[in-house]
Amino acid sequence: MAQVALTGNEPRVEQPTLTRRPSKRWYIAAALITAIVALPVLSVLYLALFPDENIWPHLLETTLPRYLITTLQLMAGVAIITLGIGLATAWAVTMCEFPGRKFFEWAMLLPFAVPAYVIAYVYTSLLDYAGPVQKALREWFGWSSARDYWFPEIRSLEGATLMIGLVLYPYVYLLARAAFLEQSPSLFSVSRSLGHSALSTFFRVVLPIARPAIAVGLSLVLMETLNDFGTVDFFAVQTLTAGLFDTWMNLGNLGGAAQIATTMLAFVVILVTLERYSRRRQEQFAARDNRDPIRRFTMSFPRQMVCVVVCAIPVVLGFVVPALTLGTYALEYFEESCNNEFFRNTINSLFLSGTAALTTLLVGITLAYSRRLHNTRGMQVLMRLSSLGYAMPGAVLAVGVIIPLAGFDNWLDSLMRDYFNVSTGLLLSGTAFAMVFAYTVRFLAVSAGSVESALQKITPSMDMASRSLGHTPGQTLARIHLPMLRGTLLTAALVVFVDCMKELPATLILRPFNFDTLATYVYQFASDEKLAHSALPALIIVLAGIIPIILMSRSIASSRTFT
Repeated sequence: MAQVALTGNEPRVEQPTLTRRPSKRWYIAAALITAIVALPVLSVLYLALFPDENIWPHLLETTLPRYLITTLQLMAGVAIITLGIGLATAWAVTMCEFPGRKFFEWAMLLPFAVPAYVIAYVYTSLLDYAGPVQKALREWFGWSSARDYWFPEIRSLEGATLMIGLVLYPYVYLLARAAFLEQSPSLFSVSRSLGHSALSTFFRVVLPIARPAIAVGLSLVLMETLNDFGTVDFFAVQTLTAGLFDTWMNLGNLGGAAQIATTMLAFVVILVTLERYSRRRQEQFAARDNRDPIRRFTMSFPRQMVCVVVCAIPVVLGFVVPALTLGTYALEYFEESCNNEFFRNTINSLFLSGTAALTTLLVGITLAYSRRLHNTRGMQVLMRLSSLGYAMPGAVLAVGVIIPLAGFDNWLDSLMRDYFNVSTGLLLSGTAFAMVFAYTVRFLAVSAGSVESALQKITPSMDMASRSLGHTPGQTLARIHLPMLRGTLLTAALVVFVDCMKELPATLILRPFNFDTLATYVYQFASDEKLAHSALPALIIVLAGIIPIILMSRSIASSRTFT
């Protein structure tokens, strides 16, 4: 190869600087978004500390201890149910070979599509004294009244615990199964070679390794339990959420509601702290064979049937029975239910959920891409703060949203009256804007987390190549990253959309007058003991939730091969 001698007099060519720090505009945008998202939390804390009328001593002496005890009992019961169902089914479909396993892999997620308040309404209609189950029992055995027999009361703390557990166990199932799929096949082989059975291997090897993922799933279950209002209100279970609604709506004391909301926030902080503390000393690294095919256990026919029953019961009780009941009622009362009000509320739900999904996605992209550009400790803190809304119960979030928006509306109205003698009314609070804002804050962590996780899989060399061609960070995002993230963005938007369709506590508080969504429409009918008339809108909510479930199941199933 010919050698080229350099004399040092040649003109120097400017090379593109790839290490140049990106513009601060993305960092400033992320900081501004985080400040807006954190505003509801700060508003709740401020009003709790400086209420117009301090009823905290009265709450401590009267209702708050009862709310706390009932909430703890509900959360403990739901934790036991979800752990039992989630772990047993995740282990069965992942590691055991039995008839119907492929069906149960995705069917176990179907109860995720059913809101807790919907399943509560369904089983109340079936198991109440006037329901078909007790009617059939009285006819078969000749009983004439409730004094002649004993039947468990569905409208009770135990009933609420079972209803919530049946629809929330997929959190544990989902994360536990993902953790089981990530484990090394050699661990099973070594354990079996030491004489341990499959059950012993599960408790001694698999479960300790999967504990961090299980802890995350359980913390999500407990936060959703704390957020529930429709079920506990319908069953007259006095939890903190029910107490917040009672203090605000019935007593008209926003400060007292904020103080109860602060107590609920303390619960959330404790849950998050315990979840992180449980895995403080646990570090896990991927094994070299964690992508090798997993060999499932072969079992005798009786044990295979046990697996079928264990997996079938949650699906039947959590999805099949509610779906069939709602479908039957919807067909029977279709002409009465399919009216202008139903269509109007459906449009309201679609508009709010679609707008919130799009807004949440745009904000999530901004935060996740800012983190990619500025991977600093400060940016990590901003990302964590922006995820606070997902841990906030809907009722607490509604209190936090209404305070600053109402304050701004009152300030602007007073200003316009003083200077222009014109009343602006409620521009933000009491409008659809407040609902979209609450939805965005509540579910921002879903979109931001999904986008951030997907961006981490894109090699930084693509950014460098784009910058070397003269593209700005914004152009790189639009031309390189977004096309590659199309599937992730669609999935994140769908999940947020369905979550917004199901959201009840925040919607009940923030909705404008004479404005209903499908969730509040169902709640109103059920409160009036007209479940049959609420079946059609409830069925729409359930059907909408099935789409992201199928996408999640396919994503998990494709992550590992089996033999």
